[in-house]
Amino acid sequence: MSVTPVQSGSVPGKTAAGTDQTKHRPHVVILGAGFGGLNAAVALHRAPVEVTVIDRRNYHLFQPLLYQVATAGLSPAQIAMPIRRILSRQSNATVLMDKVEALDTAARCVVTVSRRIPYDYLIVATGARHTYFGNDDWADHAPGLKTITDATAIRARILSAFERAEVTDDPCLRHKLLTFIVVGGGPTGVELAGAIAELARRTIVRDFRRIDSSSARVVLVEAGERILPAMPCCLSRKAQRQLEGLGVEVLLGNAVASCDDSGVRLADGTEIGSACILWAAGVMASRAGKWIGAAADRAGRVIVDERLNPPGHSEIFVIGDTASVTGADGRPVPGVAPAAKQMGRYAARMILGDIAGRPSAPFRYRDYGNLATIGRKAAVADFRRARLSGYAAWLVWNFAHLWFLVGFRNRLMVFLDWAVAYLRNDRAARLITGQHEA
Repeated sequence: MSVTPVQSGSVPGKTAAGTDQTKHRPHVVILGAGFGGLNAAVALHRAPVEVTVIDRRNYHLFQPLLYQVATAGLSPAQIAMPIRRILSRQSNATVLMDKVEALDTAARCVVTVSRRIPYDYLIVATGARHTYFGNDDWADHAPGLKTITDATAIRARILSAFERAEVTDDPCLRHKLLTFIVVGGGPTGVELAGAIAELARRTIVRDFRRIDSSSARVVLVEAGERILPAMPCCLSRKAQRQLEGLGVEVLLGNAVASCDDSGVRLADGTEIGSACILWAAGVMASRAGKWIGAAADRAGRVIVDERLNPPGHSEIFVIGDTASVTGADGRPVPGVAPAAKQMGRYAARMILGDIAGRPSAPFRYRDYGNLATIGRKAAVADFRRARLSGYAAWLVWNFAHLWFLVGFRNRLMVFLDWAVAYLRNDRAARLITGQHEA
């Protein structure tokens, strides 16, 4: 593909005199500053292009640790960093906090709330949101976990349940308040359930006088036959045993049939009363497929070819949770952070190769393994040739997540908080804020 750089309406910077110094450089627009978008932008830091990163938030979020914010283990600032700060030394990058409303693929323009932004190349990395499989009215009763706002609201909901149980004299209401239901047995659901159980049985057990927080009931509901289905069966079984060792009830092969303020009703008719239901059962991609006019799978992910292009658009790359990609082994590439990072770097290489006239190679996902933590000294890790569980897997999980956190300060603060939590069984971020605040 031969590119004619956009000449008008571009975002790249100008001199004080107003003369565009970079109009001859191709303009790369990146939608989303998650793992994929940010890695694409950084990979272009010395490239002869102008980069514009658009995100509706001003920070990059390390989502794998979001559950720790939701369960009072970390504060939001420890797992997020301003996008402008990350790219501040990258002179060819411009950051815009804006909301994308549409794409004009014929004119090669991104349409936001405030402007139209022309592009020569477009990288779509707009991520995914949780889905309720057609039952959107459940969202008010069972919040999902995708943003910092979600995490702080869930934290408030969990902590408020203990506070309300402390002051009520109604034993039935107290039992309902001390019952926590997590729907979905993937990594997020497993990590949430384990963290809530540890919070109740170890962290706050000495904080209350009228209730025994260790009597809290934590239920993990999974519609499939096992938790962590992306991992080998042996690790799924070990993860289940570790969860049950923390006191979590694991209900398998039983989907949620209904959900309201009183609790959930399962497909087999079982009813579980609860004032705190959390949703971790599935995700739906952003509206990128509709913006592009491309085919999408059932989860809304854009179906792309081996070069991450939607059909008919070699100038557009769709990556991360937004893309449906088939690996060299014929299996779908998983929607995990390492895959998004690899796709972001690949898209950057393809753009540079196209500018230089070099032939392109298909995307190849390198699977470095899967990790999931259950609780203190409890985790599972699958590295294909090596499978770990328990304390060894927990150590690997900790070091891996510290390594991939963005920014030395965040790594240091998280390490110190984890060290204190390990030594004292304490969680420093037990604050009730937002609409739950009295």
